[in-house]
Amino acid sequence: MELELSIVMPCLNEAETLGGCVRAARSFLETHGVRGEVVVADNGSSDGSQAIARQEGARVVEVEPRGYGAALYHGTLAAKGRFVIMGDSDQSYDFSALLPFLEQLRAGADLVMGDRFSGGIEPGAMPWMNRHVGNPILSGIGRLLFGCPARDFHCGIRGYSMEAFRRMDLRTTGMEFASEMVIKATLVGMRIEEVPTTLRRDGRSRRPHLRPWRDGWRHLRFMVLYSPDWVFLYPGVTLATVGLVAIAWLLPGPRLAFGVEFDVHTMLYAALAVLIGLQSVGFAVFSKTFAVAEGLLPGSRRHRWFHRWATLETGLAVGGVLALAGLGGLLSAAWSWSAHGFGPLSPSRTLREVIPSLVALVVGLQVVLSSLFLSVLRLRTRATSPEG
Repeated sequence: MELELSIVMPCLNEAETLGGCVRAARSFLETHGVRGEVVVADNGSSDGSQAIARQEGARVVEVEPRGYGAALYHGTLAAKGRFVIMGDSDQSYDFSALLPFLEQLRAGADLVMGDRFSGGIEPGAMPWMNRHVGNPILSGIGRLLFGCPARDFHCGIRGYSMEAFRRMDLRTTGMEFASEMVIKATLVGMRIEEVPTTLRRDGRSRRPHLRPWRDGWRHLRFMVLYSPDWVFLYPGVTLATVGLVAIAWLLPGPRLAFGVEFDVHTMLYAALAVLIGLQSVGFAVFSKTFAVAEGLLPGSRRHRWFHRWATLETGLAVGGVLALAGLGGLLSAAWSWSAHGFGPLSPSRTLREVIPSLVALVVGLQVVLSSLFLSVLRLRTRATSPEG
């Protein structure tokens, strides 16, 4: 008969606590009459964890690639249940209290997150910095950047359907796996629910694998880089727009505002803002294209529209026109200089022609080169054969 639930536990030298976790999970299955299994995804333990898992009735899956994400990914691939509930094997979560997760999955949820802040955190189970600073900030950033409804973004126990797991197409192998799961579920429009869960002190005598500062930074870095619109696109568009408006405002002549006179010196800074802004927009396009091509991010309607319009030919044409216009402006300025016998010129007047021309020339060349690079990113190649 088809199994309804697989309880997957990543394991790396968890001999002290693994047996208790497996017993609790099997007790849950038996108590509630759930057709299921316990899967231990072992990541190269050297303390006999594998034998303990088998002795307690779990199925052991040997995972060669190292990393928290790799263990969970391959453990889930090997699972036979329609639903999966994953959780750390350090006794920090109660595997006999999984019914709320299973009920939400039965009700149609794609991803069910544990919420430690509403379920309770036992004294000493989470460092003060993680509880009051790290987790709230990271969860808040996740909600801001991706619109994720989860309050506890990095809870270590969660459930999902196998169909949802396949749709998420997770790629990371380290601690970022937890963030990637929530982000992708949000981006593809999955139904995400939360249930209260209690975090207990883990039962190990050694130091945990988790390193708060290192792993917190890895999660933050992943979320930021996973959102190229917020990191590159929006700041870049804002900076370039402000620069263009400033150039247009100063083009007729010096301006007085707030008792300060703005002239070509300000125009030079505005030109720099335009160039930096457009460079940032280019990074956003490149990173989004790469992420979609590699399966790290799902494609969007806006992304598909942009790539239908932004062909190599279009980029070459637009960039070429801008570059020629800029070159024409520079030649015009040189002609004016020759008309004055190559003598002294008014900087305020001359630079009003030179600066916009230089901006047009550089932007045009950037568009041409970016179009060429973008066409390389969009090349499709066949997979390498086993023979190489």
